[in-house]
Amino acid sequence: MSSVALDAPAPVGFAERIWRVNWGLVLVLTAIAGIGVVALYSAAGGRFEPWASRHAVRYGAALVLMLTVALIHPRVWLALAWPIYIISLVLLVAVDLIGKIGMGAQRWLVIGPMQIQPSEIAKVAVIMVLARYYHGLRKEQASQVLYTLPALLVILVPVALVMVQPDLGTAMMVLMGGGALLFVAGMRLWIFLAAAVTAVACLPVAWSFMHEYQRKRVLTFLDPDSDPLGAGYHITQSKIAIGSGGLFGKGFLKGTQSSLNFLPEKQTDFIFTTFVEEWGMMGAFALLALFALVLVWGFSIAFRSQHHFGRLLALGVTAMMFLYVFINAAMVMGLLPVVGVPLPLVSNGGTAMVSVMFACGLLIGVNVYRDAQLPWAR
Repeated sequence: MSSVALDAPAPVGFAERIWRVNWGLVLVLTAIAGIGVVALYSAAGGRFEPWASRHAVRYGAALVLMLTVALIHPRVWLALAWPIYIISLVLLVAVDLIGKIGMGAQRWLVIGPMQIQPSEIAKVAVIMVLARYYHGLRKEQASQVLYTLPALLVILVPVALVMVQPDLGTAMMVLMGGGALLFVAGMRLWIFLAAAVTAVACLPVAWSFMHEYQRKRVLTFLDPDSDPLGAGYHITQSKIAIGSGGLFGKGFLKGTQSSLNFLPEKQTDFIFTTFVEEWGMMGAFALLALFALVLVWGFSIAFRSQHHFGRLLALGVTAMMFLYVFINAAMVMGLLPVVGVPLPLVSNGGTAMVSVMFACGLLIGVNVYRDAQLPWAR
């Protein structure tokens, strides 16, 4: 018998897999989704329809999906990373050709009774492929420019397809999430600096390709009072709602900006504002603390993983969750332009919830199989 076989850990049985599921993380995710139900119930004026009941049902189904994903051996996800990525690209191309147009953008595919947003799938697919790619590289290869180029291509192709829709927020999330994963995988700092300088130099070109409404969002971010009843209306009403909430909020179902429909997209992009107006700064801190727990657990799981694929997968999912929360919260407070990024498990939206729960399933699965031995793959 070889020394490799002697050193190999014993297979993890089903009972031990269940025990290794991070049930504390599952409980925190459920609490966040519960807050989403409460916020959506309030956004509908004290009714479960049309958002709160669907949100609860979606979470129940997504919870089953997450636990199923978590109990599947990571070698399966290692093998499926490229197929999932390619499918996401095909769906993105399909959106650009035959996608449904809504709110000035072409971001959705209608498949029978379902409406899906492929860009949400692409966020997770990019993380999976990058984790697989760097799992197959030696440490010295990961820092070389030659081996960085394929990884950059993996990121930039979906970014370009998402920008065509146009969806600036999701494109930036894919770009920054992928960049974060490249950094932790070992890409040298000077490459990031060179990319940053190139990006700044390309800003005039990017400005010329932006849609008129996207330019207005940037200009409004720089000077919100320049058009308070037009492009600046959303963020102005959001600031009023957050400010009026004070320390402890106006009380459940007592938010005026939301109930009187001054607050736009109160069930999706601005759900955080809806919640803070009623529950105040303390409610906001409580919700953000729950998200912080998710991030802490994510880093803990990544550092405990004995295989590189799992370590990168966990860090990628954790970075994705951070970007979701940071961009949405900063957006509704006027610290970033309004780019249409939902608050995970709180905003209304089926594809976003499924993709986030699938990603969390991958994260929990890394902990379940933290000492698994995976084959080399590129």
